[in-house]
Amino acid sequence: MHLTTILDLIAERETTAGHAADRLREQITALTAELARLDGQLADLATTRTTLKALATDQFTDEDPTIASAPYQQILAAFAANPAGMRAKDICIAVGVDPVPKHVEGTRARLKRMVSRAVLTENEPGIFALAPKQT
Repeated sequence: MHLTTILDLIAERETTAGHAADRLREQITALTAELARLDGQLADLATTRTTLKALATDQFTDEDPTIASAPYQQILAAFAANPAGMRAKDICIAVGVDPVPKHVEGTRARLKRMVSRAVLTENEPGIFALAPKQT
């Protein structure tokens, strides 16, 4: 082979590699723009979720599907019968659930959720009572 032929092959490979690099740069630019758009959308969705959770807590009503479910209604009925306050274990017994640790903890989680939604209060640690009605 002659030096000219070798130099022509190198130039051809450089051109091919240059075109491939340019295509990749265009793809990177497009992908970077798409990624930035999606990151913005994810940030907006996270903000919306946070705002809706805050509003849901602030605007909680008894029609909430969570509180409307049977277990929550049983808990509310137990509190209606004993408005002075009850522990999670007492609630388990009142609603006919075996007061084993896993049931007591599940009930406590429900009670805490109801406190966060201002349905119940926890004025003393572990003792829950109906929250005063807000007007």
